[in-house]
Amino acid sequence: MTRWLIDALELQPGEDVLELAAGPGDTGLLAAELIRPGGRLITSDQSEAMLELARARAAELALDNVEFRVINAESIALPVASIDAVLCRWGYMLMVDPLAAMVETRRVLKSGGRLALAVWGSPSGNPWLAVPNRVLQEFGLAEAPASPEAPGAFAFANPDRLRTFLDEAGFVDVEIDEVDLVRAAPTFAEWWDAHLDVSPAGPAVRAASRDVSRAVAAAVEAALAPYTSGDGLAVPGTNHVARASA
Repeated sequence: MTRWLIDALELQPGEDVLELAAGPGDTGLLAAELIRPGGRLITSDQSEAMLELARARAAELALDNVEFRVINAESIALPVASIDAVLCRWGYMLMVDPLAAMVETRRVLKSGGRLALAVWGSPSGNPWLAVPNRVLQEFGLAEAPASPEAPGAFAFANPDRLRTFLDEAGFVDVEIDEVDLVRAAPTFAEWWDAHLDVSPAGPAVRAASRDVSRAVAAAVEAALAPYTSGDGLAVPGTNHVARASA
């Protein structure tokens, strides 16, 4: 999926790229390699802690063309038409006002600039996330979204909503596709530990009593039994990916 996003941007040396909601920056740092020489990557996130991880990754890769900024995607502190391409993996779906964020994205892109994004598809297509979420809600360790379109993993489960927002933000040549993936591990224990690392409910589960945390894990393991084989656990997922032009 990451490769789809990078390829969709058709990056060239000397271009300026903005990554929104970058997290640890693993996707955007691939772009930094492609825009050398003369190009600049702005890796941004609302969390300074995430940017610290991204800085460490960039240092390990000896990348010297990356800037790190705390940016709220709904109000991007960059000039109009100053960026050649924007990348956002699993970000817009979590934003309070994703349309405002897309309008801001369009504002900072140069004419003909490109956007590539990814959001999760439907709950039924993502049991790796939907099943644990349901169990966590049953145990009171996570809250159900106020509505299907509320900020959260499945806010853009309907690709028509994604297309509508991109159209309303002023993008053209919108293309939406799907990219499937599998969350796999040799054992459930390893799978569950990795899942808690990326789940917003992870801290709550790890802070719960031993009895509760064991009961949650047992319930999730039972619910994911259909995806277990002799090779371990392999749970499917799917993303809506989109590219569009300013």
